[in-house]
Amino acid sequence: MSEHSVTIYYNPACGTSRSTLAIIRDAGIEPVVIEYLKTPPSRDTLAVLAKQVGGARTLLREKDRLVTTLGLGPDIPDDAILDAIAAHPILLNRPVVITHKGAKTCRPAETVLELLP
Repeated sequence: MSEHSVTIYYNPACGTSRSTLAIIRDAGIEPVVIEYLKTPPSRDTLAVLAKQVGGARTLLREKDRLVTTLGLGPDIPDDAILDAIAAHPILLNRPVVITHKGAKTCRPAETVLELLP
C-alpha cells in the first residue's frame, strides 16, 4: 500500500459514509471505493479487517435489527460475527477506511482524519 493509498468500504445510502468520502476527497485523495453491498468482502477479508480495527465486534453494526434477529449478543465469538457479516454485508459497521496508517470504522466521519497523510 502506497503512502497515499486509501480504501473505503462505502454505502452510498449512509450519511456517515458520504461525509467520510467527502473528507478524503477534500484532502486531495481519490480513494478506492468499495460499495460493499454490491461487492461484499470475503470472509477472509473480513478476518483481516477485524484484526486491523481491533476485533470483529468493531466491524459489527450493532444497531441493526438483524443483530438481534441473529442472536449476535455480547457473548458471541468473533468467528460467528464474521460469518454473520459475510452472510449479511449490511451488518458491516460503515464506513471502514484503510490507509498506510491503519484501519478504522470511521464513526463519526471526522475519525478518518487520523488515517490521512
